[in-house]
Amino acid sequence: MLPQTIKLIIAGVLLLHGLGHTGALMAIVVNWTKRGTPTGSWLPARSWLFPSLAPPAAKTVASIFWILSTIGFVAAAMSFWGIVVPGEAWRQLALAASVVSILGITLFLGT
Repeated sequence: MLPQTIKLIIAGVLLLHGLGHTGALMAIVVNWTKRGTPTGSWLPARSWLFPSLAPPAAKTVASIFWILSTIGFVAAAMSFWGIVVPGEAWRQLALAASVVSILGITLFLGT
């Protein structure tokens, strides 16, 4: 496979992964705007680790995790392409976004 093709695939995966986190954000927005009405399988944000966390607080914490993950993965993709941030930073950005993503998934597992 050509090096350019590999670079395109890596950057594309990073970008798509980052944009995929917007799905979780959209679920939070839909649940917030349609309070009291059925939203299908989209459940309100709640943490199994902190079950006493008030719904607005859970929504805020979950939103922060998904926003940071989205920004981190998109920045890693841009860095990989040499846009916005230095190209050498993409690995650190991807790693940091991965850690934030895993923590968010772990805290809000099942929602």
